[in-house]
Amino acid sequence: MAVPSAPPPSPSAPPQAARLRRLRLLFLALLVSTTALAGTASGSPRATSAPPSSAPPCAAPEVPKSRNHDAATKHDAAFNRDFRHCFTTVNGVQMHYVIGGTGPQTTVLLHGWPESWYEYRQVMPELLPGRTVIAIDLPGMGDSTGRPTAYTKTALAGYVHGLLNRIGAQRDVRFVAHDFGVGVAYALAARYREQAAGLFLMDFPLVGKNLSFATDVRPLSWHFSFNLQDPLAEQLATGRVGTFLDHFFRHSQISETPQPDPNPPSPIAPRALAEYTRVFSRPQVLHSGFELYRTWSQDEQENKRLQQDPLTIPVRLVTQDGLSGMMLPAVRDAAPGATGTEVDGAGHWLLEERPDRVVEEINSFYPAR
Repeated sequence: MAVPSAPPPSPSAPPQAARLRRLRLLFLALLVSTTALAGTASGSPRATSAPPSSAPPCAAPEVPKSRNHDAATKHDAAFNRDFRHCFTTVNGVQMHYVIGGTGPQTTVLLHGWPESWYEYRQVMPELLPGRTVIAIDLPGMGDSTGRPTAYTKTALAGYVHGLLNRIGAQRDVRFVAHDFGVGVAYALAARYREQAAGLFLMDFPLVGKNLSFATDVRPLSWHFSFNLQDPLAEQLATGRVGTFLDHFFRHSQISETPQPDPNPPSPIAPRALAEYTRVFSRPQVLHSGFELYRTWSQDEQENKRLQQDPLTIPVRLVTQDGLSGMMLPAVRDAAPGATGTEVDGAGHWLLEERPDRVVEEINSFYPAR
């Protein structure tokens, strides 16, 4: 007797084997996805990740609140071999810092405006022999997240002091600072004297006893007055951060003679401009950057008070071409034994324009053990 054949499968009901295959594929996809998520959540490296960094581990590590904090370094194999990004909260502000090296000399790098730790990227690898190098994003700046209680340089110095204590760098720190980082480094050294073993300072008018913001500094550049406008500066720059920063970098040279070129070349590399645009596009960072200027008169009064007890640690000032005559006497109000020099032909952006000279000066001032 003939066995009746099975009816053809309905188009809406796939065969059992096909259904099982689909279920298997779905299960495998879920398994891979879950494993990847677990690895990310726990901080464990993925199988395809770069080799582990040789940098010291982060102190009290936290999940970063700043998205894309490693945008400029994610694919930089040399950076990821020698350094790592870290996040630790100090007094309600999640501080971002980059650390590398295991040498006995602790060297801390403080950035200026409108930059971040990234302005030190070219000199950091050269400083590693004999040192532990720590580049910090100032509170509210870069990829640090949260607004500090105040933007005076003494207040910001308190956050840096607290972070270094958490890291274990309570004493004998060698500071390197540029622009507003100079104001923070000085305030820290003056308030927490056991923590600072020296100050290497770059191109910043340290207001105080004999240098006034209103009469000596503000007239030097258009941006000193523009950045004071609250909230107009934020309103004009928001959504146009890249345009604003590019214009500023091109037209921020302080010189005794007018710039002949109405559209001078930028001293900042395109990749660096993209990174600074990224961080200053964070609304908090744009505001914090302008606030650095809005407290300058208050900084002047606080510095006068701090300068009543002069620093005795070694202090070195390096300036752009032509400005040591204004800046060095102001630093000597704070540290009478300070020495200084100019970099011939250089502008304000010493770390971008003359990184080799900066490394040479740092190594001479802070010989690595």
